[in-house]
Amino acid sequence: MSKPKIQPVPIKIHPRLTSGRFNNLRVGMVLLTQLVFFGVPWLQWNGRQAVHFNLAEHHFLIFGISLWPQDFIYLAALLVVSALGLFLWTTLAGRLWCGYSCPQTVYTQIMIWIERLVQGDHLARRKLDAAPMSAGKFFKKGATQLLMGAFSLWTGLTFVGYFTPIRELATLQVGPWDLFWTLFYAGFTWLLAGVLREKVCLHMCPYARFQGAMFDDHTLIISYDERRGEPRGKQQAKSENAVKGCVDCGICVQVCPTGIDIRNGLQYECIGCAACIDACDQVMDKLKSPRGLIRYTSAQALQGKPAPAKSLHRPRIAVYSCLLAGIIVASTTALALKKPFKVDVLRDRASLVEQSDDGMLQNRYNLRLINTTEQAQRYSVTVEGLPSIRMERPEQVFDVKPAHTETVVVRVQANPEHASRGAHPIHFVIRSLNDDVTVKEKSSFIGE
Repeated sequence: MSKPKIQPVPIKIHPRLTSGRFNNLRVGMVLLTQLVFFGVPWLQWNGRQAVHFNLAEHHFLIFGISLWPQDFIYLAALLVVSALGLFLWTTLAGRLWCGYSCPQTVYTQIMIWIERLVQGDHLARRKLDAAPMSAGKFFKKGATQLLMGAFSLWTGLTFVGYFTPIRELATLQVGPWDLFWTLFYAGFTWLLAGVLREKVCLHMCPYARFQGAMFDDHTLIISYDERRGEPRGKQQAKSENAVKGCVDCGICVQVCPTGIDIRNGLQYECIGCAACIDACDQVMDKLKSPRGLIRYTSAQALQGKPAPAKSLHRPRIAVYSCLLAGIIVASTTALALKKPFKVDVLRDRASLVEQSDDGMLQNRYNLRLINTTEQAQRYSVTVEGLPSIRMERPEQVFDVKPAHTETVVVRVQANPEHASRGAHPIHFVIRSLNDDVTVKEKSSFIGE
């Protein structure tokens, strides 16, 4: 009995170029995601960068929404919404995120475009890899890496532009940390998308490993119709007046970016890009046979079972949807009702209690006024909590620029008769003179 032949695993996968509706969708998603990524840092909002994550000042600006460290609950909510959204989408439609929108998929596709531009189609690239080193091979390989490196640097510079004003970076006003993170991000873009490529999806991405736990019989996945396709072979192409099955052309394997054979069933390596569907549909068109030998479908439909009318009402769909809707509604409501300014009160511990010229006890405080709006604001400060408590300068008003923070020093005085030894609870009342919004912050007054 002869042993089955073991096909050699290629060191590098060169997927064959395909065309079709799903390929057009993938190209559109690459262009859309990169238009957003490269374009958003250049947008302006009220004279400032529209999206700016200013880590040095702990301040995020997102299209007029000003977020400070106290608002990081919204970032946590965004991460939870993203995770639940991914779980919900995976349960409904499999790994469409991986196939069309994942940064690894998008940048790998761009690197393949660069490679194809310089070195030719998949056959030419394989031939070039197998050829001995020559001046022509050195030039093509070098030009490919040069273009990939230039694109990676552009990507790294844009990424840093979300944290450092991108117009400063464009004029080469680059600090040492800006340069480090630009090179760091560019290097990993080149490594992951230009060198490792599909190996990231196969061996490094955890999502590929646990996706099966979110699939069920109604999940939309890419599948090969064995009932129609088997037995496969060239005789399928010669059959007359029949729906033709798999002719074993192997094009579905040639176009796969991870190098798998979808005819072997659902595999964790499949990223759901649908390149095999486009390739198979083109073959079926040539054979004048209906499309759909490889298609998006569910295990339920593939077995010939009718889909239940309430397939969307599965328990996990209901749980994901309810959690997702609840968090989105709660976060949106909280953001809409958010105060237009914040206040932090810190008592000056270097001098706990002093005595003024008129015999009053006096404490010093640092008030951190955070203006979260896009307009300049004026704030008045009063204090309450003890019968005789007052501000040293009762009529004092503080001006704060749009989306800025001002730290001011204030002195609070109280009669010794009402401020015995120890700490007494008090409240600062800060009122915005522009919006007539009031914020109360508690603190303590130290008596002698």
